[in-house]
Amino acid sequence: MNKFLCRPWGLALSVLALTGLDQWTKALAVGFLKGGDPFVIWDGVFELRYLENRGAAFGMLQGQQLYFVLVGVLVFAGCLYLFSHMSREARYWPIRLIAVCILAGAWGNMIDRLRLGYVVDFFYFKLIDFPIFNVADIYVSVGTAVLAVLVIFYYKEEDLDRMLKKKQKTVEGK
Repeated sequence: MNKFLCRPWGLALSVLALTGLDQWTKALAVGFLKGGDPFVIWDGVFELRYLENRGAAFGMLQGQQLYFVLVGVLVFAGCLYLFSHMSREARYWPIRLIAVCILAGAWGNMIDRLRLGYVVDFFYFKLIDFPIFNVADIYVSVGTAVLAVLVIFYYKEEDLDRMLKKKQKTVEGK
């Protein structure tokens, strides 16, 4: 997995595959849920319910499309910087995978915003009345949570320093 994610084409294919999965699930939601009743998976707990979200997570910042596009571009630039400067050691493949997920999530929702003017959401945990979300949101949320756990409990400060400085040392040594 690490060798695949260390190659530019591997990263690109991973982001494209995850973004494609997100877009496919949203197309299914539009085709089967839009204009209809929610599809109940577990009565009173979980259902599929169509929603056109013109804001951010949990419906915040409604109608701020330019802001979301700028954030998406910054996420893309940050991930490219990370990929190009990150050590290729196997120890860091989880961070590469997390960055792929976050990038795919950002792109999946940005595609909707640019193409439709809103994001298609459809997963709904009725039991806790959790805001309706989509696959791209899962990528970003889970990726961010796992990154936080790794930074707090797995990687030490020197690991994180070495992760980005290793390539700088090889460039300086040439």
